[in-house]
Amino acid sequence: MVAAPLLALAALTPLAAAHFGLTQPAWRADTLSDTAPPRYSQWTYPCAGVLSNDTGVNVTDWPLDGGSVVLDLHHDWTYLHVNLGLLLGDDQRATVTSFNMSLTGPTFWNVTGKGTFFIEKVALPAGFTPREGQRASVQVITPGATGSALYNCADIRFTRNATRLSSSQYKTSDGISFYQVQSGAGNSTSTGGSGGGSTTSPAAGTTSSKPAGAGASLGVNGVVLGSVVGMAGVFVYGLGW
Repeated sequence: MVAAPLLALAALTPLAAAHFGLTQPAWRADTLSDTAPPRYSQWTYPCAGVLSNDTGVNVTDWPLDGGSVVLDLHHDWTYLHVNLGLLLGDDQRATVTSFNMSLTGPTFWNVTGKGTFFIEKVALPAGFTPREGQRASVQVITPGATGSALYNCADIRFTRNATRLSSSQYKTSDGISFYQVQSGAGNSTSTGGSGGGSTTSPAAGTTSSKPAGAGASLGVNGVVLGSVVGMAGVFVYGLGW
């Protein structure tokens, strides 16, 4: 039998090593920095304890139809949520704290591998069209197997003058693969893409127009989103755990 102290140490080990970087859009603050204020913690909901005005309103311009996300992943695998929240009111130094739109499709992703994960275009939710100059924040969440999660946020400005990042600027590290977690029962399927390029996300609230069990192409890297059938439960297709 394993001694209780060893079990406790094993349980705490993932907490000590847990972190990720948000490269693009530029995060509100480097929450991994040794000189970061003590209240900055990636364990803190919703944005690691960082307010927008902590860093002088660091804002990244984003295209009106969705921009790029680049992550530096430090875990063997993780679940991934990318969410969007809009700035309310006219105070440009206010902080977005409510993130009610998903940018990772109808559910979330299961990502395996460490290194750079480049999403060339994060699709906006179906039916949402931002206005020119509208301010918002992107929230990235990486939950683990125990249910604990890490958070980082970035402030953005929607504008027609912005351009997405390209594969000449960033590349997904070899060995990274990802899958859309499926919701529903019956004949749902799940396939995904792998490293060496970039990917695009599906629009939240959309499903495949193909029969149940077929996939809808997501583009660049041959990523496929299986059709979503009902909301009876969530079936996770585990990777590398």
